[in-house]
Parts: sequence; structure tokens; C-alpha cells
Amino acid sequence: MTMTDIDSYRQQLWPLPLQPKTHEGKFRRVGVEIEFTGLQIDEIVDIITDLLGGKAKEISDYEVDVVDTALGKFGVELDFAYIKKLSRERKESGTSNDFDELTETVVGAIAKQLVPFEVVGPPVDMPDLWRMESLFKALREAGAEGTGSAATNAFGLQLNPEMPDCEAATILNYLRAFFCLFDWLKARSKVDLTRRLTSYVDPFAKEYVLKVLDPDYQPDIDTLIDDYLHYNPTRNRALDMLPLFTHIDEPRVRAKVDDDRVKPRPTLHYRLPNSLIDDPDWGLITPWRDWLQVDNLASQPERLLEVCKAYRKHLDSFTDSLFGDWPQQSYQWLVPELL
Repeated sequence: MTMTDIDSYRQQLWPLPLQPKTHEGKFRRVGVEIEFTGLQIDEIVDIITDLLGGKAKEISDYEVDVVDTALGKFGVELDFAYIKKLSRERKESGTSNDFDELTETVVGAIAKQLVPFEVVGPPVDMPDLWRMESLFKALREAGAEGTGSAATNAFGLQLNPEMPDCEAATILNYLRAFFCLFDWLKARSKVDLTRRLTSYVDPFAKEYVLKVLDPDYQPDIDTLIDDYLHYNPTRNRALDMLPLFTHIDEPRVRAKVDDDRVKPRPTLHYRLPNSLIDDPDWGLITPWRDWLQVDNLASQPERLLEVCKAYRKHLDSFTDSLFGDWPQQSYQWLVPELL
């Protein structure tokens, strides 16, 4: 197989969205975050450097940055704020006592049994996203364990796709597309029992969804942000808009949301309920192609209005809301080639 054949195959398997570039003419980027257990932090770091090059910069015993890789900087960390804080403070102070070290050791040992490690990937040009799949495969082959490997594993995957632009109309279309397809996405995800019990995200309020889907709702950017913050002053949404809105107007968001975990960036933050990294039949390609259904619908305003009309009718109908199968109905508006 020639390099041209390989590139053609990748383009078919890893299609780009209808709008693959930003308004500046650069390829849109996407960040990936994945949670799992089964490996130690040094093993994870070694896998990244063996596959993508780079070098490790230790922040604490539970946090390592892998810099200068072929894709950029990766973060590897135990997803547990308290133990990270203990370790970082001890390392920065340069002093410790036996009690401090014992406390950190005990808490860290317990945390490693219950809390996942998280790999936070750099923003990658969308045509290069397939290279992250190679990392997923390497982690799986080394023994990474996902959501299904234990009853306590409420792990997830996050995609952070860059927006084509930050105009209010564009953002509104993405919100509408996501709301219309969320039930389908959730059905596709086959949410694990652990995630159902722990309620991995709170749903958007029906009142807000209907407001956004109303064809007469055409807000400017200030109103769009204010309305979102009124109904959703939290990171705990499947499609977290706070990073994007903080990028656009940080003072406006900080006035309503006091959370230093919210970082400004020109991306959406899409939280998926399952990390199936240990399943050989699953890979990043699956949630990526599902996300493209949302992305492509957002880029087709006429088709989007048709879907919004149908979904609003579904939500307004008492019998449809209780007994209708919206995920199944959604298939008529999906792109078959992406399924």
C-alpha cells in the first residue's frame, strides 16, 4: 500500500467536519482527555515517549507533563485534587516530615485503587487525530482498564473540538445541534451502570433547551452567554460551554462562576460517559464519528431548523416525551456514512 493509499484510507476512516478550518484558514484542532486505571504513572509516561517522543517533566509524584512530543505537550495525572495538592506542596517546599510523607503515601495508595489516571492530550489538528488512536491502542495493550473493568470505575472521555469561529450564530447552531442529538449520543454511548448511578452529568433544563430551540431566539453574544450562565452556572454538563464563553468574555463568566478549573479556550468541552479503552472493539474513532454528526448538523442551518422543529414537537408532546423513541427517530437526519 502506497502512502497515497494510506492517506486516502485515513481520510475515509477519519473524516473531517464539513467546516474543517477556522475563519483564519487554519485546520481546527481537537483535544482529547481519557481516564483509566491499570497502569502506574511512569508506565503511562514511557508509553507516550516511546510512541511520540518527548521528555518527562515531573510536577509531583502524581503529575507529570510530557513535553516536546510529536503532537505537543501531554499531561498525565492522578485525577484527585487533594493528593496532587499534598504532593505538589511538599515538592515545592523542599521540606517534609515523616507524618506528611506517611499521610501522602497512605492517601495516594488508596486513591490509586479508586481514582483514575487521566491523560490530557494537546490540541491536535483534526487531520492528525488518528495518531491519538495509536496511543489508545498502546495503553490498552499495556493493561489500561476502562469503565467496564470494575463496578467503581466511573471513568470518562472528553473531546474538546475547536470552533470554526466564535460568532453567536455559530455557537447557537452548535448548541441546537447538540440538544437535538443528545438522546441519540447517549443511546450510542450505552452509558455504563456506574455512570448512571453516579450521574456523570446533570442534564440541561428542558426550559433552557426549548428556549434555545425556539426559531425566534437569535441572541447576540452577550445575551447568549448570560442566558447560558443563568441556567447553567456549572461545569457539570455533557456539553460544557464555560471554556468557550470564558475565552470570549472572561469577566462575564467569572462574575457568575467561581471555579478555577474553568480555563479559557476556543473549544467546546464534550464529556462522554464511558472510557472503554480496554475494549479492543472500541476506539477514539467511534466517539469522533458520532461527534461529527453534531458538528455537521450545526454547519447545515436549513437541515438544523428542520431537526429543531421536530425535536421541539417531541418535547412539547406529552405522549412523545414519555413513549416516543427520539434516538431512533434521529437516524433520519444523520449522515449514514459516519455510522
